[in-house]
Amino acid sequence: MRNYWLMKAEPAEASVDDVLAMPQATVPWTGVRNYQARNFMRDGMQVGDGVLFYHSSCAEPGIVGIARVASGAYTDPTQFDAQSPYFDAASKPEAPRWILVDVQVVRKTRNLTLPELRADAALVDLIVLKKGNRLSITPVEPEHWRTILQRLDCPDL
Repeated sequence: MRNYWLMKAEPAEASVDDVLAMPQATVPWTGVRNYQARNFMRDGMQVGDGVLFYHSSCAEPGIVGIARVASGAYTDPTQFDAQSPYFDAASKPEAPRWILVDVQVVRKTRNLTLPELRADAALVDLIVLKKGNRLSITPVEPEHWRTILQRLDCPDL
């Protein structure tokens, strides 16, 4: 069974346009430093899962693209790079703490903004809309996935 995810990226670090310009429109999803989000990548994500590409920490946060998980989980090298903002001195190569998956953008969409998401009664239980939720990766229910694709006039992956 296919799973669905919402993955947040700050456009200053990895915008949907940046990813579309990369080889095969694919980016390693580096820098996740939350254990629950890491566990979603490690234990829940599979190649081919659907991804809602979400811009956060910007003037108009929202879903800006449809993507898919393009690889299994593997070690995030930024945890070992002392020059990286994601460096983790406690993580060791023989026992890495942090992983990543590759994400491939399938299509850029209009920005389905946070106020639009909140105004849609069919999305009331979407995790990103829950008060206090700050996770960069959250699961998306199949009915929410279908509703969002409808709002964006996008076919399924």
